Amino acid sequence: MTTEYGGDHLDFRDGKFTGSFTAKAEYREHAPAPTALDALPARAVGFTGRDSELRVLLDAFDPSASGAGPEAVVVAAVSGLGGIGKTALAVQAGHEACGKGWFPGGVLFLDLHGYDEEPVTADRALEALLRALGTEPEHIPTGVDARAALYRSALAARAREQGPVLVLADNASAPAQVRPLLPGGGAGHRLLVTSRDRLPQLGARLLALGELTPEEAYNLLDRALRIAHPADSRVSDGSEEAARLAALCGHLPLALQIAAALLVVDRGKPVEELISELVESRDLLGHLNDGERDVRAAFDLSYIRLPPEQARVLRLLALAPGPDVGNEVVAALVGMGAPPVPALEALVRAHLVERGRGRRRWRLHDLVRVFGVGVVAGDVGLQEEGEAARERLLAFYRRWAGAADDRLRWLSGRPVPGRFTDRGQALAWLDGERAGLVAAVKWAREERYSQTAVRLAACLGEYLYWRRHFDDWITVARAAREATHRTGDRPGEADAWNDLGSALREAGREEEAMDAHTRARDLYQAVGDRHGEAKAWGNLGVALGVAGRGAEAVEALTRARDLLQAVGDRHGEGIAWNNLGLALQEVGRVEEAIDAHTRARDLYQAVGDRHGEGSVWNNLGLALRKAGRTEKAIEAYAKDLEICREFEDWYGAGQSLQNLAFLHKTTHRPAEARAHYLRSADAYTRAGAPTEAAEARTRADFLDQPLTP
Repeated sequence: MTTEYGGDHLDFRDGKFTGSFTAKAEYREHAPAPTALDALPARAVGFTGRDSELRVLLDAFDPSASGAGPEAVVVAAVSGLGGIGKTALAVQAGHEACGKGWFPGGVLFLDLHGYDEEPVTADRALEALLRALGTEPEHIPTGVDARAALYRSALAARAREQGPVLVLADNASAPAQVRPLLPGGGAGHRLLVTSRDRLPQLGARLLALGELTPEEAYNLLDRALRIAHPADSRVSDGSEEAARLAALCGHLPLALQIAAALLVVDRGKPVEELISELVESRDLLGHLNDGERDVRAAFDLSYIRLPPEQARVLRLLALAPGPDVGNEVVAALVGMGAPPVPALEALVRAHLVERGRGRRRWRLHDLVRVFGVGVVAGDVGLQEEGEAARERLLAFYRRWAGAADDRLRWLSGRPVPGRFTDRGQALAWLDGERAGLVAAVKWAREERYSQTAVRLAACLGEYLYWRRHFDDWITVARAAREATHRTGDRPGEADAWNDLGSALREAGREEEAMDAHTRARDLYQAVGDRHGEAKAWGNLGVALGVAGRGAEAVEALTRARDLLQAVGDRHGEGIAWNNLGLALQEVGRVEEAIDAHTRARDLYQAVGDRHGEGSVWNNLGLALRKAGRTEKAIEAYAKDLEICREFEDWYGAGQSLQNLAFLHKTTHRPAEARAHYLRSADAYTRAGAPTEAAEARTRADFLDQPLTP
């Protein structure tokens, strides 16, 4: 027999053997299992920007700030759109935290592949982390709970031996993936998670990443080129082109890095040439691909995981014409009586939809919009779904813009229009949807939407004039003119030419305005529309007056007045008398002008146009001043100012105050004149008219300062 001796060999001294024998011995050296506690990836090459976000993470994990009490931040979750730079920021924060000595126990890094076809499950994640902590495979239990308990114990042991550990769980897609990875409390460990979804269920310090600032995007492009070739100054030599390239990339780090790579591999390509390729491409996302990185693929990973309702909301929202839209617009797009708020909120959590300028408004990142449009265009069935959605939206815009226009044009004594309770509410809705409304009118070039888009255009003129958005007014009127001409709608074309002329005149383009109104007049005459012809004559007269052709203006406005009297349009007649009074002033017929403005005032009062009455008082003040009736002129301006304030017409208020200032100046009251010029500048500023405001301040500066009492 054999016996053990000393525990490390066999003793054969008492054995009895009858023949030869062979003994086999097996030697085992029990070394500790390998660990992976310095697993933090390298910093992203060319990392730039994100200073404030980096500070948030470091402040959350700073042991001197958070301590180990119940208020300590154990988990931080960085979320954002695919390609927004979440991992780069997390890794940068990890390196800086380790550099400060906060995690002497090491760093565990794990990619959870949350948006792949087979995300890493919690039990597999725990197995990987336990192995990284040095746990022998045969000692790793089965089941999430058992593994999580051993994981926390292993972390506690590591804390006692070496100190706190940072665990970086990258690319999580659900709280269930991450919750078992939470370290036990009290040991100073921290868990940093990145995800395309917000993860509020974790009780974490949440940090949502947005796109880079224009300056940060510029710096990223410049650094990426200079890392490859230090002398490459294409970005710094063309800062405007670089800014355009960054904007085309949506200031998205992934897209910017791809664009930079495309420039790096072709050192002879100017930035402008790459911009042209992207602008002219029918597949922008297809161009943002450097063979290894792909913006479309990044978005695809998020899109394919969406439930059907959320996917439908996302791709239809991509068709919305404005930069952001309200709840009602989304409801129209998806064809529902109420906005799909739960789906929208879920898409916000997934960072595929962002909140717009208000709580009930929604927007898409520019490249997500391109992606959504591409999804629709790539499928025949989805194309029809999209066209039907645009049709619903255009009809909705036409109804609501028409109601808002009715409210703006409402005159006292007439039935009050529905939908909007007052003028301010109508203006607020139009202000919120202006960009979308203007863009939707451009759909008039497509036959399916042409008629409704033209009707929408007709609803926007009064608003765009009121808010002084003359460039938008020109855009809308031109779209309507082109559509009506193409379809042979001559009355509609006449209306569009007339609106276009008014917009051009307000934009200071008098010659073009006169041509437009002349075309409108001729078309109205051709179709026998005397009322339309009268309006065209009136607008032509105003344009002639602005151009300094006073006698022709008087003739045109007299024709307009006579035609409006003939068709019985008292309101239109009041407008014609008012404009005729201005033309008469310009040709020196001041007493006739006073009579014309007085007639206009009486007509405005008779039809209940309070705001129009205010403009007449201002013009009457001008005529009275020219006639030397200073005190009467001051009274007239004061009445106009009162009405302008009533309607919050700050541009009109600025004009009245400026006229009052001029009167005080000419009557040798410099202190009063200066005060009125400054008040005029404030009113113009409120109206969004900086040029007029600056002019009023300049005039105030030329006057003597008021005497100190």
